Amino acid sequence: MVIFRLTDVPVDIDRDPARLRAIEELRDPAYSAARPGLFQQIMQWLGQRISELLAELNGVPGGPLGVLLVLGLLIVLIVVVRLRIGRVGRAARAVGEVFTGRRRSSDEYRRAAGEAAARGQLADAVRESFRALVRGLEERTVLDERSGRTADEAAAEAGVLLPDLAEDLAAAARLFDDVHYGGRPGTEAGYQMLTGLDERVQRAKPVLVDA
Repeated sequence: MVIFRLTDVPVDIDRDPARLRAIEELRDPAYSAARPGLFQQIMQWLGQRISELLAELNGVPGGPLGVLLVLGLLIVLIVVVRLRIGRVGRAARAVGEVFTGRRRSSDEYRRAAGEAAARGQLADAVRESFRALVRGLEERTVLDERSGRTADEAAAEAGVLLPDLAEDLAAAARLFDDVHYGGRPGTEAGYQMLTGLDERVQRAKPVLVDA
């Protein structure tokens, strides 16, 4: 029989080499494969939280029925919060966009602006006039057609190619935002400024810029 003594096993390993060996060992793909995935970790965490919640609710009056009622209220609260956050998020994303609803041509927007002005609905007239201006730039390929573009973005991009009108375009974008998103009333002066700028933009020739 062969008897091994503990003194026969070399155990004198410096701290740094031992650490390096441990790191190399943990890099073995077998450890990664055995590690639970992200979904499994999340489910385990949720399960633990629910277990803790049930343990805390064990003394709720009404026994199991009371626990179920409390859980039902929690679920309703979560659903309400999610819906509320979703609406706020969608509204935040929509703020600033020039176009909403179905796509229309620049002439359609100009017609709508004129009709709104004739009815005295100057806020609508301002909105539609600015949209006509931006759509006209897209139709001339001065601007690329892109959903979600804000008024400031449209003015800045067009101002690079129409530098003589850059300042007026920026002012038009501010007017659109103030009326459409800021709730300020539209004015006859604002409407006339936009229609005049729209005509100048149509006649203007974009300059060449270096790529």
